[in-house]
Amino acid sequence: MDKIKNYQNIITTLLEEHAAIPPSYPTALRDELIIDTQRNHFQLITVGWEGSQFVHEAIFHLDIIDGKVWIQQNNSEAKLTDELIERGVEKSDIVLGFQHPESRVHSGFAVA
Repeated sequence: MDKIKNYQNIITTLLEEHAAIPPSYPTALRDELIIDTQRNHFQLITVGWEGSQFVHEAIFHLDIIDGKVWIQQNNSEAKLTDELIERGVEKSDIVLGFQHPESRVHSGFAVA
């Protein structure tokens, strides 16, 4: 299996497992998976109404760009980097996209 397809499968399985965890918030909110393997965008979002407030938030947002897994957003306690590495993503193929590019050199992960 080629690297991109492997990374797509790893990310999809990871997000499916997180989506299966029962939420700790009101049932009027729901989690939705958005998986686009053609463009390599992967998200787990929360959407719905909380009282009179509409909620639309990304829990996780990952992309595959130039053969690397970019973590664009992680609004959870999950250690996505550890989970990705445990599943077979090379540490050198993980980019912390939410960090400023100049700070990434100190992260221990890929710069870009």
